[in-house]
Amino acid sequence: MKKIPFTIAALVLATISQLASCQNNPSTTINNKTSNEINKEITNKKIKEMKTIQLTQKDFLTKIANYQNNSQEWKYLGDKPAIIDFYADWCGPCKMIAPILEELAEEYGDKIYVYKVNTEKERELATAFGIRSIPTLLFIPMGETPQIAQGALPKNELKRIIDEILLKSK
Repeated sequence: MKKIPFTIAALVLATISQLASCQNNPSTTINNKTSNEINKEITNKKIKEMKTIQLTQKDFLTKIANYQNNSQEWKYLGDKPAIIDFYADWCGPCKMIAPILEELAEEYGDKIYVYKVNTEKERELATAFGIRSIPTLLFIPMGETPQIAQGALPKNELKRIIDEILLKSK
């Protein structure tokens, strides 16, 4: 076993000690910022970087379709095509497809919406759409019936569906 010189070991312990005290004391400062301010900056940066949009049932009823008032006919309320990803945080395939959907949301920019519905938090919404397997993707073209796909589709297949079904560019 290799011995670590005392000065390096002391430095490591001091750093660990400082980090631990920051976690336990929100007013601790690093470079004139408290740990709470740093955590807030990190959270805000992550939110700004995310291009997908989380949907609650309330949001769904106002942005996608009010299936409670009109259960007989599909009437999309959006102003551009959309993808809705029904997922759960614990789902492996959902975790695999999440960064792909973020990339696609960024690539297609203002041409489509990419929404996400957490089936664990929005059980009634998942039940209303008969979601039994996740990830399930709902593709919503303008003025047409939505199409559904199950499983973690590869990026090239998702791009093909977006181009040929949502944007109609073959």
